[in-house]
Amino acid sequence: MLAPCLLRRAILTVPFVFVVALLVTEPVRADQEAGTAIPAESRPCVDCHAFEFMQRALQDLKKTAYNLDTRTETLLLQVEKRNLCDCVAANLLN
Repeated sequence: MLAPCLLRRAILTVPFVFVVALLVTEPVRADQEAGTAIPAESRPCVDCHAFEFMQRALQDLKKTAYNLDTRTETLLLQVEKRNLCDCVAANLLN
């Protein structure tokens, strides 16, 4: 006698819980794809990592620019020295 009563109650309760769950959950909007929304709590962390990455990239670019500048100055000094040596040697021959 108790089993049919519990079975009937379970049969009525399961659909009721399902309907309540559907009403409580927020529907997905058309402009929002499922699984692509980033929670607000994690956005600053993502932005922070991107900022740190860009800072490191900028530092690397600065180092590269400094190295190129130094190398250019060294090469220019070598050219000037070579030209001076060529001029001195030419003047000595005359």
